[in-house]
Amino acid sequence: MMEKKEKGRLLLAWILTGAVFLLAAAAAQRILMPKYMGAVIEGNFTEEYYRDQTSHDLLIIGNCESYENISPMELWREYGITSFIRGNANQLVSQSYYLLMDALERETPKVVLFNVQAMETAAQDTEEYNRIVFDGMAWGKNKWEGIAASAMEDENVIEYIFPILRYHSRWSSLEKEDFLYSWKEKPLTSYQGYYLRADIRPAGEFPRERRRADYTFPEENYEYLDRIREACQERGIALVLMKAPSLYPEWPQPYEEQIEAYAEEHQLLYLNFLELMEETGLDMSRDTYDEGLHLNVYGAEKVARYLGAVLQEEYNLPDHRNEADTAAYYEERLQAYEGEKILQAEEFEELGYISKFYQEAE
Repeated sequence: MMEKKEKGRLLLAWILTGAVFLLAAAAAQRILMPKYMGAVIEGNFTEEYYRDQTSHDLLIIGNCESYENISPMELWREYGITSFIRGNANQLVSQSYYLLMDALERETPKVVLFNVQAMETAAQDTEEYNRIVFDGMAWGKNKWEGIAASAMEDENVIEYIFPILRYHSRWSSLEKEDFLYSWKEKPLTSYQGYYLRADIRPAGEFPRERRRADYTFPEENYEYLDRIREACQERGIALVLMKAPSLYPEWPQPYEEQIEAYAEEHQLLYLNFLELMEETGLDMSRDTYDEGLHLNVYGAEKVARYLGAVLQEEYNLPDHRNEADTAAYYEERLQAYEGEKILQAEEFEELGYISKFYQEAE
C-alpha cells in the first residue's frame, strides 16, 4: 500500500514539474516573440485582422504595394466602403492565397483586390519576411500549408509551432515593450491593414534594371493566381487585379502584357495605376514618402478615391455609413488616423524632412 502511495506521489510530482516547465516555457515564449512596436510595425499587420470584428466588402491582398498605396480609411470616408488589407512586406502570391483563404473562413467579401507586382517574385529571400506573414496568423490548415509552401530551405516548421526555438537568443536584446506587450494587448499599428506615412520625399532617379532573358512569371505564381480566382468564383466574389503606382522596382512591358492577357482571358477588371496618374491626380513630387517606391498617405487617399468610385460603379458596393455599429468603429479609427497624420507631419518637420503638410503645399 505504501509503495502505491509513493508511486502516486512520484507521478504527481512529475506532472507538477511538467506543468511548471510548460508554463515557464509559454511565458518565456510570449516575452521572446518580437512585438514589432518600433521601426518595423508591419510585423503586426497579419494579427490585427482578427481584432476587427466588422465584416468587409473589400479585401485587398498583396505585398507592400498593397498596404502602402491604398487608404481604407479614405474608402470609408468617401464611400462608406468597409475594407481590410491583408498584405505584408515581400508577400508571395502563395502567401496572399493562404491569407485570403483564412479570411474566407470568416467572411465573404463582395470584391477581392490583388496587387500583381508579386507575380514576378519566385521565392522568399529572407526568413524575416515569412515570419512577418505567419507569426501573427491564426493556426489552422491555411497557416500550416502556407508555411510549407513558402518556407526557405533552412527553415523548420517546428519553429513556427514553437517560436521559442527560433527566438530563444533574443534574451540579450529584449526591451521594455517585450515585457509590457507579453501580457497587455498592443495598440493597433495599422488602419485596416494600411501603413500610414505622412512625410513627403519627392520621387528620385532609379537605376535601370538589368534586362532579363525571360520575363515570364513563375509557373507557381500563375497556379496560385488561378487558385485565388477560383476561390473567388466559387463564392460569387469579384476579383480585381491592380498594379500600384510604385515607380520602383520597374514594371516592364512584358509583365504588363502578361497581366493584361490573364485579365482578358478570365474577364477580370485590371487597374494599372502607373497609367492612371492623371486620372487619380497623383503627383510624385509630393505624393510619395520614399522617393517614388510607395505613396504617402496623401497619395494613398487619391488612389482610394479613384478606386472607390470604380468599385461602387462596377460592383455596386453598399455605403455602410448609416449602420450604427459599423460607423462607430470606423469613425473611431478615422479619428485616430487623422490624429496620426498630423502627429507624423509634425515629427518629420522636426527631423528636417519636407516640413509642410500636403494641404499647405498645394
